[in-house]
Amino acid sequence: MTEDFSGCHVPLITPFKDDLALDEPGLRQLVNHFIEVEKVDGLVPCGTTGESPTLTNEEHDRVIEIVVDETAKRVPVIAGTGSNSTQEAIVRTKHAESVGADASLQVAPYYNKPMQAGIMAHYEAIAKATNLPIIIYNIPSRTGRNIEPKTIIELAKIDNIVGLKDAAGDLNQTMAIIRALTANGKPFYVLSGEDPMTFAMMCLGGHGTISAVANVVGREFTEMCHLARAREVEKARRIHYRLLPLINALFIETNPVPVKEAIGMMGLPAGPPRLPLVPLRPENRAFLAEVLKEAGRLS
Repeated sequence: MTEDFSGCHVPLITPFKDDLALDEPGLRQLVNHFIEVEKVDGLVPCGTTGESPTLTNEEHDRVIEIVVDETAKRVPVIAGTGSNSTQEAIVRTKHAESVGADASLQVAPYYNKPMQAGIMAHYEAIAKATNLPIIIYNIPSRTGRNIEPKTIIELAKIDNIVGLKDAAGDLNQTMAIIRALTANGKPFYVLSGEDPMTFAMMCLGGHGTISAVANVVGREFTEMCHLARAREVEKARRIHYRLLPLINALFIETNPVPVKEAIGMMGLPAGPPRLPLVPLRPENRAFLAEVLKEAGRLS
């Protein structure tokens, strides 16, 4: 497996029309925007930021097909194909593999709250069913279950499990994983899933990020990641602190509501969120607009 999954990857929003139907031309426009204008390192369709819980299976597959097709191998496409049903995750992953995705992002099983042995068996079954590189996604605030470091370290022994999107919010846990997996010699990508912690994680040995905020400031987040990887820490730190007010503003309500609102304000395809998410409250919209102006993303 020669694909490089370091750097800044954007978990794409899924743009909808006013009637909440999938906006396919808008999605293609976003793919080209992030590759050609924002210069990001990779794209991640059908993640949390893409409202995957409200996509039908047909829409889920279609979004991945469009992103793979429009990307045309210019950057890696890491398809979100996880589920709390192991069999469903396998079906979605096999589809992504068949249409040419470069890797699969696999969220930990949510709601079921499996024990660590169940989490291990879940990922083992998916890895056995596909040749795609798999990136584990650990986000206990949404799934209700943390993937413990020892479980991740054990899963990393599987050939096609190649990385972790770490949204656990615990730097001690992150350090334990990086320390163990740096020592074993196998390439294993640790990517931040918590935007305020990306700079710190990269200073500790992380490889990049799958960043919701990069939907809005892709150029800046990509530059920060590249500088941190090049050990130009002071330059990266300046970008981090400059973007911090915007990062916080983009999580003023549940992701991806503020991100979609910001993208729409910037004149890009976004549309409303699907229920049970609702549009950003007016007072928060006004606040977000001011922060976007300060960040140079709105005139």
